[in-house]
Amino acid sequence: MTSNEGMPPYLDRAFWEGRRVFITGHTGFQGSWLSLWLADLGAEVVGFSLSDDNPANLFPHDRNPPHVETVWGDVRDPAAIAEALNAAAPSIVVHLAAQALLPRSYRDPVETFATNVMGTVHLLEAIRKAGTLQAAVLVTSDKCYRNPGSPVPFSEEAVLGGYDPYGSSKACAEIAIGAYRASFMNAEDRACRIASVRPGNVIGGGDWSENRLVPDLVRAAQNDLPVSIRNPDGVRPWQHVLEPLHGYLLLAERLCGANGARFAEEWNLGPADEDCRPVSYIVERFATAWGRAVATSAENRGAIPEAATLRIDSTKAIARLGWRRRLNLDAAIDWTAEWHRRHLNGETPQQIALDQIRRYQNEVSDERD
Repeated sequence: MTSNEGMPPYLDRAFWEGRRVFITGHTGFQGSWLSLWLADLGAEVVGFSLSDDNPANLFPHDRNPPHVETVWGDVRDPAAIAEALNAAAPSIVVHLAAQALLPRSYRDPVETFATNVMGTVHLLEAIRKAGTLQAAVLVTSDKCYRNPGSPVPFSEEAVLGGYDPYGSSKACAEIAIGAYRASFMNAEDRACRIASVRPGNVIGGGDWSENRLVPDLVRAAQNDLPVSIRNPDGVRPWQHVLEPLHGYLLLAERLCGANGARFAEEWNLGPADEDCRPVSYIVERFATAWGRAVATSAENRGAIPEAATLRIDSTKAIARLGWRRRLNLDAAIDWTAEWHRRHLNGETPQQIALDQIRRYQNEVSDERD
């Protein structure tokens, strides 16, 4: 492993200014934060997503931020994704479109595999045929590892293979990405450089997903209702959404550099070990940040099988990308609660998110001094 310690951890605004970026799933939780961040950096973003009319989204379908263009479509449709990618003519792709909910994967495993596996393959095929891209960052999940509940953190070399439809679909996507990279993307210097990223459990403002811990806590707090906890003792690698997004952007910059082929690999982006905490800690700490106790219910406890523990090892990203965590778990929860309190008080989702993005960037930029 080649060390790149000392590489700047801050983003190069000149790199992103005017750059065309194609994001799948750009109206989802991570995708909307990433689109806002890129637009604030001056990039020209084309997003490809299913239509979603939730008025609480960071940008509702009729109010895109400047420099973000939306194409409605489904990654399960190979012709639609290829047409949108070719029309966008980007230099960078970030793939975030996914069926990302574990309970839903049990209810509809076919949809989960179709979206997470074949949707990824459809994009890879479009990238292969486009021939003009510089780099692609494809996001999977920390759930892609074969996890018997071991407390030992998974490195990128760990065995793939989730035991549930969601985790298994992400393992399959990783295998497909590796096959395309080895078979088609290393043939010549001008081939698109492809990396996959496995982030930890991401939290932050603007996540309204069903049956996901922090959104459920927010809804319970707002409506003074109990929240049902499936797995209170389950340990997960929690992190604020801006942490992995910063890693995706740094990785894209590295892939486009003179030695970019060395970064066309798999990458974990997760929190420090001390921030791998049980679900019960998140419940209690969120109540503290919100300023009011949140009642819990055991109604759905053990409703679906889940690993007791999940940790991932991000040593490689820290050493080679220059990436590192800046918000510990308590800060991540505080920022999430702050976002939702401000939203309840009438501030727009976009403005709150941009304020937090700029605050995070300032903290990173301060390291220059």
